[in-house]
Amino acid sequence: MRSYQDLAALLLRLALGAGFLSAVASRLSLWGKYSSGWSNFLQYTAQVNTFAPKSLIPAIAVTSTILETLLGLLLLLGYQTITAAFAAMILTLLFAAAMTYSSGIKEPLDYSVFAFSAGAFLLSTLPAHRWSLDQYLK
Repeated sequence: MRSYQDLAALLLRLALGAGFLSAVASRLSLWGKYSSGWSNFLQYTAQVNTFAPKSLIPAIAVTSTILETLLGLLLLLGYQTITAAFAAMILTLLFAAAMTYSSGIKEPLDYSVFAFSAGAFLLSTLPAHRWSLDQYLK
């Protein structure tokens, strides 16, 4: 059973990391015609953060992009996994709260933001992470 848990943790870590990096790639137009682009991301940031002054929207967009890039890379590499996963949980929980405030509960449920956040939290509670940079540096 332990080997299944190790594999599940690896797959969760990779899925979370890839999820962050895919979103960043889309807003930076790295997915080609499948990208949302930066201007659409700024509009979406404003929709999700209706409580924030319009002047803060670019700062929120840049900050979230930097954090998602950093957390995505850390999770893919398995470096500082517990800290990165906990930070991912906080970031996505804040995102879910903003989405809920601005659009209601349906949108964060439809986009599985709560599931993403809970998965990150679960990953942060595991004592060890096989097949990670953390394991090799121990």
